[in-house]
Formats: sequence, C-alpha cells, structure tokens
Amino acid sequence: MKNEKPKIHLELTVEEINLVLTALGQLPYVQVVGTVDKICKQAEVQTQPIDAV
Repeated sequence: MKNEKPKIHLELTVEEINLVLTALGQLPYVQVVGTVDKICKQAEVQTQPIDAV
C-alpha cells in the first residue's frame, strides 16, 4: 500500500481561483510556489479553448 497523501477535488470559479492565488501571493514564495504551480497547471488544462474542427 502506498503512503500517498489524500487528495481533494474542488470546483471553483475562475474568480475564486484568482482570489486564492492572490491570497497565496501574500505569503513567502518558498512556502507557496509548489501549490501555486499546481493550481496554474491544472487551471491551464481546464481553460484551454476548444479548437474548432
């Protein structure tokens, strides 16, 4: 059995994500860089425009 940390999947609006990122930006960089990176990467995938076929 792997010793993985449990994950939580949230559904937030773009506005709410921006608010979270703004709040994280008030903290020291070294404490939040990993979390900010994960949020940005996941948001980028979900907000890509769908190419017209």
